[in-house]
Amino acid sequence: MGVHERDSRRRGPESAPTDAGLTTGEVARRLGVAPTTVRTWDRRYGLGPDAHTGGRHRRWTATDVARLERMCALTATGIPPAEAARTVLGEATQEAGSATEPDAGAVGLTAPASPPPPPSVPARSRAGSGLRLGDVRQECKGIARAALRLDAAALDELLEAAIAEHGLVAAWTEVIMPTLQAVGRKWESSGEKYVEVEHFLSWHVSGALRRGAPPAAADGPGATTVLACVPGENHTLPLEVLAAALAERGLPVRMFGGALPVESLVTAVRRTGPAAVALWAQSRTTASRPLAQHVAAMEWGVRGARRKPVVLTIGPGWSGRTVTGLPRPRGLAEAVAVLESVVSR
Repeated sequence: MGVHERDSRRRGPESAPTDAGLTTGEVARRLGVAPTTVRTWDRRYGLGPDAHTGGRHRRWTATDVARLERMCALTATGIPPAEAARTVLGEATQEAGSATEPDAGAVGLTAPASPPPPPSVPARSRAGSGLRLGDVRQECKGIARAALRLDAAALDELLEAAIAEHGLVAAWTEVIMPTLQAVGRKWESSGEKYVEVEHFLSWHVSGALRRGAPPAAADGPGATTVLACVPGENHTLPLEVLAAALAERGLPVRMFGGALPVESLVTAVRRTGPAAVALWAQSRTTASRPLAQHVAAMEWGVRGARRKPVVLTIGPGWSGRTVTGLPRPRGLAEAVAVLESVVSR
């Protein structure tokens, strides 16, 4: 059974409210907010379920959820929650009045004038983010909503839930990366209007990776992997994902992060004697063939048993700049597989 098939079976009941309605937790996941946010909107602004069922657990119908989706769309545009709630409730009142309005012709009366429309707001997608996510998992839309609202609590909860449910590699490949790419496209097409959203999302992804990673595995000469960005490269998030994925498999990692100077990289390799070195380059202007070749030629160990590290060139910066003889994985899963094979030799 494929990942998508398993996922659709697990989340089937959440795709739309059933006759019994959704729980508060299910509504929160659907909207991309924390459950406490849903409860606060209910308690503070009266945006709770219309119908009350027996028992302690409240159930939300499709109409209830539609009001909350409207609330999310309004707050995502920067409207304060109290004002957004007044607009949502006003719209609901108008709709209810329209549904019960007596027929003017039947009673010989002229229908009253329509009330003034609510304050106009930009049209939003159902994702509540205005981001063109395409055919992606439901979690992507929730994460996009939370990121656009700069909702730290909801974003942490959604990211950690995605990693716990799907595993790190699938969560990154199928949930987190598509959302990051959508935010990046929005930034590029809107005159840097969404830079803060991209930074906010990246920071919280980094935090979720660190919180979810197991303790560092003990290492020894020839059994560890050195991860570093090439000089001038500061995009560390993909390396952080790779470090977490290796740690998840019990493989020792030495992470050096962004823009490691050449001298420092050489010193780190000599001191650790790694089985592999992964060099990340986001841009072709930072990818350096001579550097990769130099690290691949380095030797360590005692005379007669000297070894060289396997150097992986990873990241889009190496596209078109392939170094002969050096592995160039095309994605996270492939990079993890190559490094597992190298370390286990």
